[in-house]
Amino acid sequence: MLHETPSRKPPTGKTRRSFGRMRTLPSGRIQVAYTGPDGGLYKAPTTFEDKDAAGGWLTTERRLIDAGEWVPPAERGVKRKRKATTVTDFADTWLAGRDLKPRTRSHYKSIIEKQISPTIGNRLISGLQPEDIDQWYAQLDPKHPTLRAHTYGLLRTILASAVEKGYCTANPCHIRGAGNTKRAHKIEPLTLAELETLTAAMPEKYQLMILLAAWCAMRFGELAELRRKDVDLTNGRVKIRRGVVRAAGEVIVGTPKSDAGIRDVAIPPHLLPAIKQHLKDHAEPGREGLVFPAAGGGNLAPSTFYGKSPVKVSGEWRGGTNFYRARALAGRPKLHFHDLRHTGAVLAAQTGATLAELMNRLGHSTPGAAMRYQHAAADRDAQIAKRLSEMV
Repeated sequence: MLHETPSRKPPTGKTRRSFGRMRTLPSGRIQVAYTGPDGGLYKAPTTFEDKDAAGGWLTTERRLIDAGEWVPPAERGVKRKRKATTVTDFADTWLAGRDLKPRTRSHYKSIIEKQISPTIGNRLISGLQPEDIDQWYAQLDPKHPTLRAHTYGLLRTILASAVEKGYCTANPCHIRGAGNTKRAHKIEPLTLAELETLTAAMPEKYQLMILLAAWCAMRFGELAELRRKDVDLTNGRVKIRRGVVRAAGEVIVGTPKSDAGIRDVAIPPHLLPAIKQHLKDHAEPGREGLVFPAAGGGNLAPSTFYGKSPVKVSGEWRGGTNFYRARALAGRPKLHFHDLRHTGAVLAAQTGATLAELMNRLGHSTPGAAMRYQHAAADRDAQIAKRLSEMV
């Protein structure tokens, strides 16, 4: 006797897979979803009649992810329209959306305008190939290796963002080592004798700038924005909270380069008399008064501080003013002001300062730069300052 199989509703529930998941709805249709590269859960825009069709959709999504071409399904129509974007247009948009320090923004803008836009700026991002980047890079002036490396590194970063946003499928920048360069200027710390000669050769109103740059490892912008309220003579500390930079002809006062740049630095005791005398003779009055003001008030300009270069005649330096003259008389005609900060780091390291102590004193957020001077960890900045004075 034949028995009739009773009718049943289609089974419901989720089916786990190696990629994605399927769910059979009460209607019998298949709903699928998967976790995207960004961690979000994405469902198919429609349901499917059977598991083969549903699995095919998931396979297509997996292939897009593996090829690096995936974008959220809801945005794909927009992304296709975006692909007709030039390098310059995208670079300008990218720059406008970045939170950057004024000088960094000005530097990036200059690179885009002078190094990128004139050559490949009108090219569509979606059409750039590695050989196009190779040809563009070969045209960059090798006489300026640092600028060349910065330019390549910036373009690579911009195009990486373009890939993330779906303007192109892959980053065409593949030149090994093109974003790196060796330091063109070899930094050599001053000896104590050279530092003494350099300081003495400076105009009196700038001598303390030399001393604080060397013994407290301060940057020019930090010194040019230093105010009376930042100098704590009672506790022998200088509070570094701001810096001044010049970008595109504009004077901009802001926070230091990084959060670590906001710091208190112990002043070597042997400098305290010089600081007191300078505040009396040269600083502006009041708590907000600048310690190193310009002649007409306001922040001191680097060009004013540097002065004019001297000329060497019969083995002797003649003429010149301010820092350019003083460095020549000290026997260091190629000395950069920032080298004084390096000198301060070396002097501090010679006291036995640990890596953490150097990072704290210099305002470094990462150990890379400070590791050039010493290794270790701890916080005894006041002891470092005392030992610095003992070296005089």
